Amino acid sequence: MGDGDEGLAAADAFVFFGATGDLAHKMIFPALYQMVRRGMLDVPVIGVASSNWGLPQLRDYARDSIARTDTGVDDVDALERLLSLLGYVDGDYGDPSTFNALRRALGGSRRPAHYLAIPPSLFATVIQGLSGAGLTHEARAIVEKPFGRDLASARELNRIVRSAFPESAIFRIDHFLGKEEIMNLLYFRFANSFLEPIWNRNYVACVQITLAEQIGVQGRGAFYETAGCLRDVVENHLFQVVALLAMEPPAYQGMAAVQSEKFNVFKAMRPLSADDVVRGQFTGYRDELGVAKDSDVETFCALRLFIDSWRWAGVPWYLRSGKCLAETAAEVLVELKQPPQALFTDSVPADGRANYLRFRLAPNPVIALAARVKHPGEEFVGDQRELLLLNAQPNEEQPYERLLGDAMAGAGALFTREDTVEAAWAVVDPVLEVHGSAHPYPPGGWGPKHADRLIRPHGRWHNPVPDPTPRH
Repeated sequence: MGDGDEGLAAADAFVFFGATGDLAHKMIFPALYQMVRRGMLDVPVIGVASSNWGLPQLRDYARDSIARTDTGVDDVDALERLLSLLGYVDGDYGDPSTFNALRRALGGSRRPAHYLAIPPSLFATVIQGLSGAGLTHEARAIVEKPFGRDLASARELNRIVRSAFPESAIFRIDHFLGKEEIMNLLYFRFANSFLEPIWNRNYVACVQITLAEQIGVQGRGAFYETAGCLRDVVENHLFQVVALLAMEPPAYQGMAAVQSEKFNVFKAMRPLSADDVVRGQFTGYRDELGVAKDSDVETFCALRLFIDSWRWAGVPWYLRSGKCLAETAAEVLVELKQPPQALFTDSVPADGRANYLRFRLAPNPVIALAARVKHPGEEFVGDQRELLLLNAQPNEEQPYERLLGDAMAGAGALFTREDTVEAAWAVVDPVLEVHGSAHPYPPGGWGPKHADRLIRPHGRWHNPVPDPTPRH
């Protein structure tokens, strides 16, 4: 895949709004530290916030952020280099003087990357301030998920950002797309010729995608009341996985071709109806701080999706995600059709599952192919076994490190395009308000039993379990 498809020069400064916030502490400072450590960042880094802080406090915040990571400060020189690049502007986003101060802090930088690590409700104010201070010319905007909460708000959000930046200079971050395991789906699909002949409706019976979490809402009940699982996880993270699995081969090498094929998948998705969706809520959710006592917000969502394209017509895609489930795992199961003739009495497995490809995305990435193998002896009997390829890589780039680095370099392959965002919302828009009630389910299981009825025509859900520890 080529870099710089849109012809953007590398950014010469990194500005991040919301510098004193939780996202900055958990994700941004550790990513910037690793970028400096790898020699990927040597331009001014300017934080902007309204916290009555000064630069010394922001530097202390950065130190604390990096110290709390799994590896801690393992390169003191890199930390000092980051702190030396760091600047800070404190002020009200609605005050033009804040942006004048930012312009002075940028000095001779002419191609800043403005990262809006702030709630979408503040986007218009910040973009208006940047435009008023002349800070959008040759600049780029990095926008944090969520990209709206329905089709109408996504269109409005896109309109606001496009009022100051061309589409080629807008980088919409979904950290899920920056994960090594997600990138490997795209690579595995198109770097191996053996998949293409069977990767279609003639051989694939159904596709399952599960993103499960053992944790609950962890004190974020007030936020979850405004989102819910369908908006927070399914419409973006899981839909992006569907697009990578279902897209046609790009016509040429480059980001624009990949983005166009992903868009075509979303346009071919059949809009959801209430019968396609099962919503659930774990017992105890209503006791969380900030959650309504009669809340109907879903903490679990399962859905049946169809892609009305030549390749996938008639193949159901089953997606589910939820909190307080039995495992924390992300996994894809592509189930193939049974052989057309049962030559052997045990050709159909006892569990009813035919050959499949399994992609464990997290934890411990795995690619597996399940095939039937004959037992020794004269009888034609056997069982189904998995051929495993363990795919964990040491010293992988973390998602925010990779995504911020790509945005700074002008490489847009891992970001989401305006038309794709709106096409995805168009699929789920019909069921955001018109749906059945959320079914209660006990923590520690796999969600409400109603989700089993959804998939019953094609068997049962594949529940991810930890893979055996590899032998060395």
